[in-house]
Amino acid sequence: MQNRRTFLKILCSSAAVLSAPSIASSAGLFSRAGDIRKIKFQNSNTGERVNTIYWIEGQYVQEALDQINYFMRDWRQNKVIKIDTANLNIIAATQTLLDTEEPFELLSGYRTIKTNKMLAKITAGVARNSYHIKGMAADLRMRSRTVSQIGKAAESCNSGGVGRYVNSSFVHIDCGPKRRWRQ
Repeated sequence: MQNRRTFLKILCSSAAVLSAPSIASSAGLFSRAGDIRKIKFQNSNTGERVNTIYWIEGQYVQEALDQINYFMRDWRQNKVIKIDTANLNIIAATQTLLDTEEPFELLSGYRTIKTNKMLAKITAGVARNSYHIKGMAADLRMRSRTVSQIGKAAESCNSGGVGRYVNSSFVHIDCGPKRRWRQ
């Protein structure tokens, strides 16, 4: 268990670095035997579910990434974009740290500019240049974990943006610059 926690700390603190070509294409930090990364989602808007291993022993699994990209699409416009793997790594590490088999409920993954503008008109706090439109963000919740618990787990990764939306019961996780906020 201690090795697993040590690995997760390394994973979290290095998630942003993983997208750099020099590390992603080399043996890098995570090429140890037995190294896997998995993610488990559900989407109440579409009824879809994903439970997949997207990284095995230093290599991304393209079929799994394709499945995740489709799952995290802008379902309002039915548009797909390549989701940033650095954000997937932060989300997967957060999910593992929460120590539950429950999937994350995805409220919002990729958003087209059109969807983002529409949401900005009806919802306070939607950023004009949101990381959602770049495939670098997700709004997530779990029934068995509080916003505070999810936020603390995501913040312990020491990467990207983590926003706690207590009144709406979700946490925003992105792989942009490190920052924290509450609404």
